[in-house]
Amino acid sequence: MENAKKELTLQPGKKRRIGVMTSGGDAPGMNGAVRAVVRMSIARGCESYAICEGYEGLVKGGDLIKQMFWEDVRGWISEGGTLIGTARCAEFRERPGRLKGAKNLILKGIDALIICGGDGSLTGADIFRTEWPGLLKELVDTGELTAEQIESHKHLNIVGLVGSIDNDMSMTDATIGAYSSLTRICQAVDFIDSTAFSHSRAFVIEVMGRHCGWLALMASISTGADFVFIPEKPPSEGWHDEMCEIVAEHRRLGKRKTIVIVAEGAIDRELNKITPGMVKDLLANRLGLDTRITTLGHVQRGGSACAYDRMLSTLQGVKAVEAVLAATPETPSYVISIIENKITKKPLMEAVKLTQAVATAIAAKDFDKAISLRDAEFLEYFNCYRTTTMTAKPCLRLPENKRMRIAIVHIGAPAGGMNSATRAAAAYCLTRGHRPFAIHNGFPGLCRHHADSISSVRELSWIEVDGWVSKGGSEIGTNRTLPSEDIGKTAWCFEHYKFDALFVIGGFEAFTSVSELRKARDKYPAFRIPMVVLPATVSNNVPGTEFSIGSDTCLNALIDYCDAIRQSASASRRRVFVVETQGGRSGYVATIAGLSIGAFAVYTPEEGINIGMLARDIDRIRESFANDHGQGRAGKLILRNERASKTYTTEIIANMIREEAKGRFESRFAIPGHVQQGGSPSPMDRVRAVRLAVKCMQFLEQEGQMETAVIGIKGSKVVFSPMEEVERDETDWAERRPKLEFWMGLRDVADTLSGRFRPVPVTEPPAEPGLYDCM
Repeated sequence: MENAKKELTLQPGKKRRIGVMTSGGDAPGMNGAVRAVVRMSIARGCESYAICEGYEGLVKGGDLIKQMFWEDVRGWISEGGTLIGTARCAEFRERPGRLKGAKNLILKGIDALIICGGDGSLTGADIFRTEWPGLLKELVDTGELTAEQIESHKHLNIVGLVGSIDNDMSMTDATIGAYSSLTRICQAVDFIDSTAFSHSRAFVIEVMGRHCGWLALMASISTGADFVFIPEKPPSEGWHDEMCEIVAEHRRLGKRKTIVIVAEGAIDRELNKITPGMVKDLLANRLGLDTRITTLGHVQRGGSACAYDRMLSTLQGVKAVEAVLAATPETPSYVISIIENKITKKPLMEAVKLTQAVATAIAAKDFDKAISLRDAEFLEYFNCYRTTTMTAKPCLRLPENKRMRIAIVHIGAPAGGMNSATRAAAAYCLTRGHRPFAIHNGFPGLCRHHADSISSVRELSWIEVDGWVSKGGSEIGTNRTLPSEDIGKTAWCFEHYKFDALFVIGGFEAFTSVSELRKARDKYPAFRIPMVVLPATVSNNVPGTEFSIGSDTCLNALIDYCDAIRQSASASRRRVFVVETQGGRSGYVATIAGLSIGAFAVYTPEEGINIGMLARDIDRIRESFANDHGQGRAGKLILRNERASKTYTTEIIANMIREEAKGRFESRFAIPGHVQQGGSPSPMDRVRAVRLAVKCMQFLEQEGQMETAVIGIKGSKVVFSPMEEVERDETDWAERRPKLEFWMGLRDVADTLSGRFRPVPVTEPPAEPGLYDCM
């Protein structure tokens, strides 16, 4: 037995062994994190071990701690739940249980642990690390292990990944699984919405969130709910009257449906529970509404991860491996976070303490502190919700002399979230006393229809735009034509309608339009008004931002399409599909989709395609199928951006692969086309559209504002960039994309995790900051 122990224990000079574990509840995206940790560990020259069944597997050891190889995690990224299992373990909460866990790690030679779970699981992990030296000493003193066995395991490095649908961890904007759960909720509410409208009913919908109202709040923003109850911000003492007044006012304005969303942890300001039944009785008895209750339950946890959670779990898993390899005995345990668009690491226990402080503040009835501890973004979203659902107080209206006539126009191809942004902008205007005007069918519509005496400029009302939050496409119409086609008539129309500000929603054409209007100011005084661009395009190619509204909807539509195709490819065992993606001259969609589905290869305009590249990829495909040995999930996908090459089309690449296969495997091609524009916008596009649109309105109403700008997410911040600077410094006009595309570094990550290029193993710790700080 002693000999067996010594053989399993890592000896000096052997590869480092990294363990990965999922603990606590399950969340969509956990499998993507495990896949990323396993493959990146192997790519970095380490061995990878999965600890099955959470802390229970750590305590029991044996076959529950098993080595993982490259092919073991094939296809995991599209699977829901956690394939290595999770279980709560009372034994690990006590020192004797942790003693067993330490012994089992030593026997397997594991000296680094990456844990995906909630704050409780991660707190337990940090306690485990703190006690590690004492645990090893006790194991040696009792003769369980020898001094030789523990020699190369004096320190245990731990990194946490937060897997939680509640999104209840501080110091991060999103946790793995939260947006997938929000997607389930929004789908359900959208379905309920139609029957509520048909029967003029009210629905009270209970969603998960015992201690955190993120899901309830974001679902309310995403679906245009009339009222929301969350634990961090209980309603005022007279909430019964407030809710009924708001619902009654919405009905008076012509709304046929009522949706109220209740977090399962909802309370009043005296900490008394607010139940769906209480809300139902109020709506039915006071307002006479036919009211029903729907409790969504555990359906919110299930299913495959959405595009964002696949990307988030993958990049955080990669970052976690880099973090444990760079860790020293002096560094604290880290949790991998995301702030806006930047993957970063934060001190684990600091994040846990802030998270637990929220519950303490709620218990003390300090609700202002509670909501502030949820990070600035949470409070910002809460204020956006109140402002855009006509729940704001009349005192928010500006004086008459500060109210504006704000024009809203869509330019370019339709993108998911355009209508959500328009609804939010119009609602904000009405709350503040501004007058929102929609320009229908873009600048050509403005000029042509006015010439025909048919006004294409209409003032928007709240009831008209209220239902737009979940609608795809463009309700006011969109057009690619630029104002320079008839700049004089455009200026005349601006002057005729007395526009005081312009809000442009769209892609590269929208950016170009505002650039043209800015440059024409010297000749046309009508353009000397504040203007702002909200980027909205599936291609995500607008300079001045790393995220465009509509790109997330596109990615979700594309991965759903690819998941279905992969099923066919895997069922046929030896089949390759070449899928053509949209994106114009930017490879963003192809690259992020490839990362999110585990595509074998991605071809982009930035890199192009050449015969040598295709030859290498075909050789790798041939080698992969030769070593497959009948394994499942064997089908392969290749993504090609629509403009990656004029010569090597999607069909030609598929035919070349088929020709070189010599009958050993098959090849097909698929072109999803405009399916990628999506139907209903994704929840992420909805909530970000609302938040950014409100920021744009606040930008336009600044005193003396004459600036032209583009709003965007850059790294960890939301910023307004002056158009003149972005035009000059950030725009590749010929290629219609930013000069520096933030996602370019992720191509290597996608290639590494897919096995397209196996890197030379590296044994030295990576330099900090790592590559993945780019996202």
